[in-house]
Amino acid sequence: MERRTFLKAGAAGLAAGALATPAIAEGKMQWKMVTAWPKNLPGPGVAAQMLADRITALSGGRIEVKLFAAGELVPGRGVFDAVSEGTAELYHAVPAYWGSKSKGILLFGSQPFGLRADEQFGWLYHGGGQALYDEMYGRFKIKPFLCGNSGPQWGGWFRNEINSPDDLKGLKFRTTGLASEMASKLGMAAEAMSGPAMFQALQTGALDAGEFIGPWTDSALGFFQVAKNYYWPGVGEPSSAEECGVNADVYAGLPDDLKQAVSLACESLYNPVWTEYTTKHAAALKNMVEKEGVQVKMFPESVIKAMGKAAGEVIDELRQDDDELVKRITESFVAYRDSVGGYMTFADNGQMNARASIMGY
Repeated sequence: MERRTFLKAGAAGLAAGALATPAIAEGKMQWKMVTAWPKNLPGPGVAAQMLADRITALSGGRIEVKLFAAGELVPGRGVFDAVSEGTAELYHAVPAYWGSKSKGILLFGSQPFGLRADEQFGWLYHGGGQALYDEMYGRFKIKPFLCGNSGPQWGGWFRNEINSPDDLKGLKFRTTGLASEMASKLGMAAEAMSGPAMFQALQTGALDAGEFIGPWTDSALGFFQVAKNYYWPGVGEPSSAEECGVNADVYAGLPDDLKQAVSLACESLYNPVWTEYTTKHAAALKNMVEKEGVQVKMFPESVIKAMGKAAGEVIDELRQDDDELVKRITESFVAYRDSVGGYMTFADNGQMNARASIMGY
């Protein structure tokens, strides 16, 4: 897909009035889904449309979901408030965008040196995370669901090579969530912005580097045109969960079968969305290296260690937060990370290392 397709949706959209109840026509509820993405942006934009379609299908058409991309109804970063206030019934975005509401929210999306996509789902569904997720978002009259994951994100696009932690100091770097706090501790000037805005900032020199998602989405946005050094591993976001937030009053007013339809629509998309990212990331990376001259580079070990130290400081600060709920979320995350992470040494990590040793036969 051409990059210009996604740049048209960046402007702020039309103002919308608050909805007391969902619009109803001929016994059907008509829901507005607002998203943080340009329409059909490879990755999250595609996933958002899949979710809208699946809720409509699983509800037997009793809930008709119409998608409004970023800027069509509200700005991309305004979707949380739009649903909280009742302007729209639901949104599609990522928890990493809502740190100004509470730092505890950020743990539900991604964590530096944190959970992989399967582990993130496991924490919420089997490790007590969903109850904490509900409690936090309930403060804002939102019922949250995970509905996808990008898998491992990348370290970022850099205009210049990185050879030591000193090379990071002073860099203007686009990132979000807890990765922003890690970056700040490394001396970087972390800035949050949309993917199209990141391209423009890299092009003009307003940014020195930045990370967005991964090869599939990044190639569609054309970052390789303005920065050729593509660094891994993306320890700032070992995975990034996508979420659906539904207005809590609207959700509570649904009959049980439609509550189940919304829940299952989100849950059933998690794996298809994650595996589509993985499949298309692989193909896009190959194309960028072979046809666009992208230089894939690994962060030096000294840089990774410095990032790890900074990430530890971020978690320590969350453990000392004034909000008791943030502390509970943090301890739950750390306990699950350490338990499952220890097992993965023998399971997935061991298998992947063994497979890598014989690749090519």
